[in-house]
Amino acid sequence: MSGDAPSGPEAVFKMVLCGDGGTVSTTCAPARASEQARDPSTTLGVEVHPLKFHTNVGTIVFNVWDTAGQEKFGGLRDGYYIQGKCGIIMFDVTSRITYKNVPNWHRDLERVCETIPIVLCGNKVDVKERKVKTGNVTFHRKKNLQYYEISAKSNYNFEKPFLWLARKLAGNPTLEFVAAPALAPPELTVDPSLMAQYEAELKLAADAPLPDEDDADL
Repeated sequence: MSGDAPSGPEAVFKMVLCGDGGTVSTTCAPARASEQARDPSTTLGVEVHPLKFHTNVGTIVFNVWDTAGQEKFGGLRDGYYIQGKCGIIMFDVTSRITYKNVPNWHRDLERVCETIPIVLCGNKVDVKERKVKTGNVTFHRKKNLQYYEISAKSNYNFEKPFLWLARKLAGNPTLEFVAAPALAPPELTVDPSLMAQYEAELKLAADAPLPDEDDADL
């Protein structure tokens, strides 16, 4: 592994997971990974979830700092972000306000961590009555972020944000996971045809012109 990756068989990275309360905590896939210890030493209600992936170039551990719902602490959040090596910003596709607040989370994260790789995730795509349509998600294109739609309760696309970040951190686009963490059993099953529809909409949206204003049609 190259870049910022530590030498040796195991590379450890601090990951900051942020978003409005309810978008990550209790529903985020890392928090649901079984056999993963939680670090109780963190303060102000923030938990750290060590999440280990075995890859074709060694083992990667993401120490996931789940900061969602910490809006009330304001500037104190900066302490959670310090030394973060990568980030995931989560919003809830069934709640427009959680998407409209994504720029705030991105601004805070980038101010402290500057040029770290960041993935934007739209959670709860298992819910058919989504409020934030796939084609209306444009923030990642404006800020050059990676975007994935996920369903934490079904483990749908669980590994994709972590694989993308691992490749960026390792400086190795051929990195692959050879074994994923043991996950808690899915609480539901996604509709494959609906997921295929969303994937098609994502591809179409990637070629569409960006709106002048941020998602005015939400």
